[in-house]
Amino acid sequence: MNIYTDYLKQIEERKVQGLHPQPIDGAELLSQIIDQIKDLNNEYREDSLNFFIYNVLPGTTRAAGVKAKFLKEIILGESVVKEITPAFALEQLAHMKGGPSVEVLLDLALGDDAAIAEDAAKVLKTQVFLYEADTERLENAFNLGSSIAKDIIESYAKAEFFTKLPDVEEEIEIVTYIAGVGDISTDLLSPGADAHSRSDRELHGQCMFEHNKDMQNELLALKEQHPDKRVMLIAEKGTMGVGSSRMSGVNNVALWTGVPFSKYVPFINFAPVIAGTNGIAPIFLTTVSVTGGIGIDLKNWEKQIDAEGNTIVDKDGEPVLKQTYSVDTGTVLTINTKTKKLYKDGEELKDISTALTPPKMEFIKAGGSYAVVFGKKLQTLACKILGIDIPQVYAASKEVSIEGQGLTAVEKIFNKNAVGTTPGKTLHAGSNVRVEVNIVGSQDTTGLMTSQELEMMAATVISPIVDGAYQSGCHTASVWDDKSKANIPRLMSFMNDFGLITGRDPKGKYFPMTDVIHKVLNDITVGDWDIIIGGDSHTRMSKGVAFGADSGTVALALATGEATMPIPESVKVTFKGQMKSYMDFRDVVHATQSQMLKQFGGENVFQGRIIEVHIGTLTADEAFTFTDWTAEMKAKASICISEDDTLIESLEIAKGRIQIMIDKGMDNAKQVLKGLVDKAETRITELKTGIKPSLRPDANAKYHAEVVIDLDEISEPMIADPDVNNEDVSKRYTHDNIRPLSFYGGTKKVDLGFVGSCMVHKGDMKILAQMLKNIEAQHGKVEFKAPLVVAPPTYNIVDELKAEGDWEVLVRYSGFEFDDNAPKGVARTGYENMLYLERPGCNLCMGNQEKAAPGDTVMATSTRLFQGRVVKDSGEKKGESLLSSTPVVVLSTILGRTPTLAEYEAAVDGIVLTKFKPSTKQLVR
Repeated sequence: MNIYTDYLKQIEERKVQGLHPQPIDGAELLSQIIDQIKDLNNEYREDSLNFFIYNVLPGTTRAAGVKAKFLKEIILGESVVKEITPAFALEQLAHMKGGPSVEVLLDLALGDDAAIAEDAAKVLKTQVFLYEADTERLENAFNLGSSIAKDIIESYAKAEFFTKLPDVEEEIEIVTYIAGVGDISTDLLSPGADAHSRSDRELHGQCMFEHNKDMQNELLALKEQHPDKRVMLIAEKGTMGVGSSRMSGVNNVALWTGVPFSKYVPFINFAPVIAGTNGIAPIFLTTVSVTGGIGIDLKNWEKQIDAEGNTIVDKDGEPVLKQTYSVDTGTVLTINTKTKKLYKDGEELKDISTALTPPKMEFIKAGGSYAVVFGKKLQTLACKILGIDIPQVYAASKEVSIEGQGLTAVEKIFNKNAVGTTPGKTLHAGSNVRVEVNIVGSQDTTGLMTSQELEMMAATVISPIVDGAYQSGCHTASVWDDKSKANIPRLMSFMNDFGLITGRDPKGKYFPMTDVIHKVLNDITVGDWDIIIGGDSHTRMSKGVAFGADSGTVALALATGEATMPIPESVKVTFKGQMKSYMDFRDVVHATQSQMLKQFGGENVFQGRIIEVHIGTLTADEAFTFTDWTAEMKAKASICISEDDTLIESLEIAKGRIQIMIDKGMDNAKQVLKGLVDKAETRITELKTGIKPSLRPDANAKYHAEVVIDLDEISEPMIADPDVNNEDVSKRYTHDNIRPLSFYGGTKKVDLGFVGSCMVHKGDMKILAQMLKNIEAQHGKVEFKAPLVVAPPTYNIVDELKAEGDWEVLVRYSGFEFDDNAPKGVARTGYENMLYLERPGCNLCMGNQEKAAPGDTVMATSTRLFQGRVVKDSGEKKGESLLSSTPVVVLSTILGRTPTLAEYEAAVDGIVLTKFKPSTKQLVR
């Protein structure tokens, strides 16, 4: 079979979809293309030249290696191609972003031909993606007296790869496009159901606006009408990019509105401009910076204040908003990067200096944050080789230090892990620092993009700084379909080779695991002072501090072992009162959000900040239910402050689960998992002996706000409601609408229930089993009036339930039990009124494989209530996903409706739903 003619066939198939040829990343195909270029009479020669020049993915792809080798032959005169001169070949190498191209450039620069060496050195001076093997070659040549090596290293020391770039234009003309009213989920920009296509950027671009062709055409028409301007995508009366980091969402926005990164690399654009009335969700804003984009907090609608300074509210108690300036679609505005203001017709509208800080301006100038991160490392190394001080080229790291002020928990963690800061200087919130990363997680619907990003930055092995990293298979666990079979083994193989612990063994030595990524990271995080980066917004560990991130930031953390970010402000959350016996900890989580909004007049003081929750007495498994939900609170991250004994118990649990992974054969040659067990044992010893107590903030730490949650006020289960029919569109699909169970009067019809996702733990599965036994004892049988889908988060939970007898109970009441030896190959299109025991993983929470029927009302334990995520709208009714505790979900499916409080209390009678109580200890230093 001819691989090139297969490629031509694929091209014709893509034409039908309105797509261009897929970029080439394989060595075999490109090798045949090169053979056809060399054959002057080949019928495919002209097309082969175009494919070679304009359609090969750079970095460390196998195709890039073949391309770099052929370009070297041309430069040395070993091959002659009239259309590719040696000078043009060098230009091509300059756009290939490291890996094989840098290796070739070093071969040429350190070679015997002086003219070629000089030309190659000029190109090398523009490159930043160099790794240890590359810099070692330069250093060795320098030590041997090479003038070329000295010249290159001196250029790196001056950071000429950055300083010689064009300055950011002073004025950027933009035209506005309202992408939606209210909070905009990243699902609008990159729907979860299209996760399989994310690595094919042009194909994935077709799903923008959830495949809404009218909106896509409006955007194209706007661009055609304003060819000299950039389109700014806006969330009117809302926050842009809530829900997840989603690099694919930013990639799509850049593809439709951004600037091409290189004329030789297709479908990779950068510099998108994105805005929201309430700004950009924190984790999404980080992703915008990766691409050198601009994210603006418009504040074009403001709350109205009366004469006494109180917020004016409407009949529903919601703040009344007034528009301060219009950003309606088609409005022409100007961003001035010098004054850092937003203008309309020369009139100032808004100070946007937070969007154009010195570091962000550097990202814009360099075309993204990667080039700046690698540039700083390269400059530092070059100065070390030369034995000189580092010239101040990049903006100095912002170091905020307040004498006499104590440290919050996050400030302590950042001070411990910071690199490159002033020695001995204590840093407070507002500082911008580089930090070492301990744990990194990659999940399967963004993992292919992460692997691409690693190839693009020419990385081949995980940084030795990282204690451990995991690649999951949870987001595609529900259905082992053809897309999964094509993508997941390839991903697992790449990540395993790179140095991650992988859910699947490419060699098939251990059974494939589909554990939820956050749960695995929560177990392998064995340091309460750790920093964790993960490719999902719910990377929110209950030990250390964890940040959800885009696929690119994950790649950067894997490759460098570092991340750069400001130290966020913190909000302190403590508890008082006593929980009622029939309440679940999930109700405490929802009440935290509700009481916070009430205490601060509707203002979300959590947004963009660290929630430092003094949870004290809950182990990591249960505490994760709180930290996990903080993504929906729009917080930057969360930190649990635990009692020493509780932390020891959590570490013992984690140590046992890591050992199970080792016993299954999941450890690698570097014994990463064993290293984590050793680290856990060391930490336990420190805690028991008092050498190093658990992480605590200082008593005189300063917080943006302090919230006290009164447990006595929680008198009934709490439900997060998407309020899909609210007359004000901007108030639909937010997580801030928390209602008591009695609001529904025991009459709201429930079409499907879901117990699963990262929000549940082993205790939830045991509660489910106990409830079924209760209901049977009270009513003589268990009969479901709506389907109940149950997806345990991890296999170890299933194994523990089997050992303790609870899984047997669940199987007895179920109509379906997952079988890993024969996983589903096709997504369900309908559910019967029975219990489904699904494979461990994300399941319905992801919405990328299986969903509820359109128009259904779903009661779920999961995290997402966004439009179309778990359930789509039908022609007759809006789909809605209400979020609640496990007991409420279970009982809703038994009844086919929301229960009354009396029905709920009877169903949970005698069941210990949670042992949470406020700590009586002083959890400060």
